[in-house]
Amino acid sequence: MLEAIVPHGLPDYVEGEDLSAVRCPGAPSMQQIVANDVMPPPPVLAMEEPAFLGSAPVSVNRYFDQAIFEAEIEKIWKKTWQWVCREDHIPEPGDFYTYEVAHLSYVVVRQGDMSVRAFVNSCLHRSTKFKRGEGTGSGDNLRCPYHGWTWNNDGSLASVPCAWDFAYIDPDKTGLPQLRVGQWGGFIFINPSAQGPSLEEFLSPLPEHFKDWNIANRHVAVHVAKELPCNWKTAQEAFLESYHVLETHPQLLKGVGDANVQYDCHSDTVTRFYAASGVNSPHLARPLSEKELLATMILGDKDSRDDSLDVKDGETARSVMARHLRKIMGEAYKCDLSAVSDSEMIDTIEYHVFPNMVLFPGLSLPMVYRFRPIGSDPNRTLFEILFLRPNPEQGQPPEPPEPYRVAEHESYATAPGFDAAMGFVYDQDTDNLRAQQAGFRASATGVQNLGNYQESRIRHFQMVVDKYLGAEN
Repeated sequence: MLEAIVPHGLPDYVEGEDLSAVRCPGAPSMQQIVANDVMPPPPVLAMEEPAFLGSAPVSVNRYFDQAIFEAEIEKIWKKTWQWVCREDHIPEPGDFYTYEVAHLSYVVVRQGDMSVRAFVNSCLHRSTKFKRGEGTGSGDNLRCPYHGWTWNNDGSLASVPCAWDFAYIDPDKTGLPQLRVGQWGGFIFINPSAQGPSLEEFLSPLPEHFKDWNIANRHVAVHVAKELPCNWKTAQEAFLESYHVLETHPQLLKGVGDANVQYDCHSDTVTRFYAASGVNSPHLARPLSEKELLATMILGDKDSRDDSLDVKDGETARSVMARHLRKIMGEAYKCDLSAVSDSEMIDTIEYHVFPNMVLFPGLSLPMVYRFRPIGSDPNRTLFEILFLRPNPEQGQPPEPPEPYRVAEHESYATAPGFDAAMGFVYDQDTDNLRAQQAGFRASATGVQNLGNYQESRIRHFQMVVDKYLGAEN
């Protein structure tokens, strides 16, 4: 495994620099905000692990250079753990999920003993894909649609048409190439490489952070996918910082602590973004009252809202909204949320897992993101958004929906189950990406300059990319 940046590798500060000096002047920290909550956050949210990683410029050719892109395929996408699907995508023996990243293609198959195996999605005869597109299915075997060579679901060779013409083929030595498989939090992961850390080592400290969030006990309620005209790194870096809110999402300044966000770098593979809702942005010329802040958080028809949804003396908009959401979400998902903290109910808690996974353990924004290069073009990315809702305490959760494809020039709001206001926010984000990807090529300096604190996760991410690219194997 790569050497951990915090605390054993790169320092979390640079000598002579005080990290607090690069925070927004006069703005309360995230920890100061949540300290006033009626139901305080769990200890995992009370910790801070900032990383000051220097101020060196970052080159822009890494976002479009074909040689760099191809090196990433070989040294990152063929070497790292990446999640393929949720457990409930392949619940029964014989169920499979086909997963593609860049030009690579894999298939994971549920076995008769309920374990999971993963194979390269390519026939050992003349390389035709067994499964022609990404997604779920079920079958008794893996059969090539070209000449009919067939493997059992455990990867062993089952039959070869006209076997007399292939006398040199030893069935015992012609099993499908397998990948490592790991399972955590209801997700199924693969690693194409036999070398490197276990999934548990790779994800650390994520399982420890999530031990009380039970993300395995959730189901996919919404699954949206969209092709973006940018590099896979460009796309996810838009979601690693809140610095852009001031210019890109001005409508969010009323009720979002954009400059108060806490940024943590826990290891090479795990970083965190922790942002408060129901507070004033430090950029607002006139701060809103608690009643006004609550009004910005209310969704739906105001006349039909809960009569108790009002800020009384001594209360904050945060705690009132959290209390309200415990009630309505608990009823909606048939589960008890009475012990969930204010922060877990309403704030944005975002973990990034290298190379391409973003997890939100909170309940009001229960998303998972995934970013993947498409084919051999460094300028195209598939961006997926999944909403994971709590499973009911009684009864079966619904089956996961098929991914809904949003066309490049369509709004996310067109997707079923997608809130219109949230769709507009994602539209604002992705509109920037086309201009940024073009701007990388137009750059006169060939570099970009990152904020020391607010964009520390981007610098961290790029440093880890460089470590992989610099590895000998």
